[in-house]
Amino acid sequence: MTTAAAGFPLPDPELAERLSTRLALVEERLRDSVTNTDALADRASRHLVNAGGKRLRPLLTLLCAELGDSGRPEVIDAAVVVELTHLATLYHDDVMDSAPLRRGAPAAHEVWGNSVAILTGDLLFARASVTVAGLGPDAVRLQAETFERLCLGQLHETVGPTGDADAVQHYLQVLSDKTASLLATSARFGAKFAGCRPAVVEIVANYGEKLGVAFQLADDVIDLTSDGTVTGKTPGTDLREKVPTMPALLLRSRVASPDGTETGTPADAALVALLDGDLTSDEDLATAVDALRGHDVVAETRAQSVAWARDAVAELAPLPSGPVKDALVSFAEALVDRTA
Repeated sequence: MTTAAAGFPLPDPELAERLSTRLALVEERLRDSVTNTDALADRASRHLVNAGGKRLRPLLTLLCAELGDSGRPEVIDAAVVVELTHLATLYHDDVMDSAPLRRGAPAAHEVWGNSVAILTGDLLFARASVTVAGLGPDAVRLQAETFERLCLGQLHETVGPTGDADAVQHYLQVLSDKTASLLATSARFGAKFAGCRPAVVEIVANYGEKLGVAFQLADDVIDLTSDGTVTGKTPGTDLREKVPTMPALLLRSRVASPDGTETGTPADAALVALLDGDLTSDEDLATAVDALRGHDVVAETRAQSVAWARDAVAELAPLPSGPVKDALVSFAEALVDRTA
C-alpha cells in the first residue's frame, strides 16, 4: 500500500500519516510566522503561503528527522525555517524573472509592484532568522552559509558564464547553489535536530544536494512539457526572459562548440535563432515552447535528472534498511517523475 504526504507517495502508511500530521503543524506555524500587525505587510507576506505549494523542503526535514528522535520540537522549527527561506526567495526570483504567475496566482510583484515584493521577501528572511536563532549558533551559521549560496546561485545565473567557461557546467553549479543548497540544508536540519549521528547528517545532506539538482532539471522539463493550468506557471517564462535552462543550453552546445565549430543541424540553428528572437507575444512564445518541446534535448535533460536522482539515492546506501530509507528513495523518484 502506498499513501501520500504533501502529495508525495510514501510506501509506509504509518509513516505517511505521521508526516502528514506534522506537516499540518508546520503549516500552522508558517501562517503564524508570516502574520504582521502592518496590514500591507500581512497581506503581502501571506500571499504565497495562502497559494499553497508542495512543501517539499519541510517534508524532507521531517522525513530525515525520522532517522532519529523526530518528536523533538526543534524539528518543527527547522522545517518552518527552510520553508520561510524558500518562500522569501520566490518573491525575489519572480521579480528578477518577471514571472507573472506563481502557484496559479498572480506573482506578488504583479499585485503590489517590485519594491513591495522584494521587501516582503526580506521580511520573510527576517522571520526565518528569528526562528533559526532559537536553534542555536550552529543553525544560524548554516542558515547564513545557505543564504550565501542562494545569493551566489542567483548572481551567477544573472551574469552567466564568463570567458571560456562551459555553459552547461556553469548552469549545474547555479542549480547546486540556487536550489540544491536549501534542499541539502533541509535534510541536514532534520537529521541534526532529531539527534542523529554526524555521519548520518552528512549522508542525508549529500542526498539532498544531489536531489536538488535532479529536482531543478526536472523543472526545466516540466516548464516545457506541462500544462500551465497544472503547474501554476506560464510555460516558457524562462525562455521569454532569456533565463538559461538545460534544454536550451544543450541545444546551443550542439549548434556551436566552444571553439565555434558547428555540430548541430540547420534546424537546430534555426531553433536557437527563434529562442534568441523577440518572445514578447504569447503566440511567439508558444511557438518557441512547442519547437523546443519536440526536440530530443528535452529527453536528454530528463535523463540527466534521473541520473542525479539515482546518485542521490546511492548516497543513502550506508543507512539501515527500513521505512524511512524506502521513503527517501520514493521521495527522490517522485521528484523527477512529477508533472508539476
